[in-house]
Amino acid sequence: MKSISDNGLRGPVSAAELENMTGEIVTIHGMIQRIRRLGWGAFIILRRHDGLLQCVMGNEGNEEILDKLEVEQSVEVTGTVKKARIKDTSIHPNTVELHLDSIEFISLPAELPPVDMTKKVLDLHIDTNLDLRPLSLRHPMERARLKVAETLASAFRNSLTGMGFTEIRTPKICSAGAEGGANIFKIQYFDREAFLAQSPQFYKQMGVGIFERVFEVGPVFRAEPHQTSRHINEYTSLDFEMGFISGFEEIMSVEIAILRDCMEALKRECSVELEMLGADLPVISETIPSVTLEEAHRITKEISGKDNTGEPDLDPEEEKLLCAWSLEKWNSEFLFVTHFPTEKRPFYTMDDPDNPGTTLGFDLLFRGLEVTTGGQRIHDYDVQVEKMKAFGLDPESFKSYLQAHKYGLPPHGGLAIGLERLTARILGVDNIRLTTMFPRDVKRLTP
Repeated sequence: MKSISDNGLRGPVSAAELENMTGEIVTIHGMIQRIRRLGWGAFIILRRHDGLLQCVMGNEGNEEILDKLEVEQSVEVTGTVKKARIKDTSIHPNTVELHLDSIEFISLPAELPPVDMTKKVLDLHIDTNLDLRPLSLRHPMERARLKVAETLASAFRNSLTGMGFTEIRTPKICSAGAEGGANIFKIQYFDREAFLAQSPQFYKQMGVGIFERVFEVGPVFRAEPHQTSRHINEYTSLDFEMGFISGFEEIMSVEIAILRDCMEALKRECSVELEMLGADLPVISETIPSVTLEEAHRITKEISGKDNTGEPDLDPEEEKLLCAWSLEKWNSEFLFVTHFPTEKRPFYTMDDPDNPGTTLGFDLLFRGLEVTTGGQRIHDYDVQVEKMKAFGLDPESFKSYLQAHKYGLPPHGGLAIGLERLTARILGVDNIRLTTMFPRDVKRLTP
């Protein structure tokens, strides 16, 4: 029998700590990212929990160890921290390096990588990159994209928690789809049919009656047969819902505050990754311009000559034109587009009483792409039932959802941000598969 304690437990020495440990002897572990052999010895780059560390080892007395070194070996090294000036932006810290006295081999790969992981840029075809994802993500630039996404999700949580929101966790196996339509995955759930969640929407609205302000960071599933650079079939949705709103503009105001907090977090926590990836963060001003869908069509017609008047949505080219227009006219890389038609928005979206046929719904465009969809929801039970019927839906199929309305809800609304899309736009990545750890699309189910 053993007794396990957490006394003295701590994480590995961080990059920030190493920068302040010049002259000290440390023992750390990591995996060998790359080796640069020279006449006098070698530079050994270790991949650690928070970045790459440059180590130095001379030949004298170490020839046998240096000859055995290969990439992707797991090692424990001991050495002295010394000051350095390292220009390689993938290495962090870049002000110190570790002069090694010893290397202990912990584990060895069964075979060497089939692609060169030591290159500054991993210039693989995207299919090869994704096929080798357990390996390719070890490359500094690939890993940096995921770190940026993780920081955005964390900042989203922190921002909303600071505004009085409660994090919830909602089911991903559901009896009905929140968005309706054919883009829903059906599964066999014991003796009946069920669906993978398109959105946590129903449960967010229920949560408003419980906590007033709720949010979730979690996966959603869309059975859309698209094979485009902007669509995947499972993605991470950053959702929130809030009660006691006086208008849908309040939801947009909260998003502005969230985005500002997210950009500040990236500046503070991801400066190394942003420099490595050559990314420019957007400036979040006090206001973000907003136009109606009708106005948006008119603006793009003036720019391009193409008339999309009456179309129920924006096409991809319009999204790009509108973002360029917003940047030129308002010096904003973001633009809200509001008042989409009733038939284009889900059945729970509130119609605008002053503009029949349009909704109190919006999209947020950023650098040529829609990254957010949101709006005010219907809170009145009878109004919601009637709209379901108008959409050809049977309210009886949504009985559990309608409990929230039947037993009372305040005016409320919310939104959803696609994490992978937002990350891709910030980093200037054309394909959101490259900001997704293990993407799922119409052709890809592994790894």
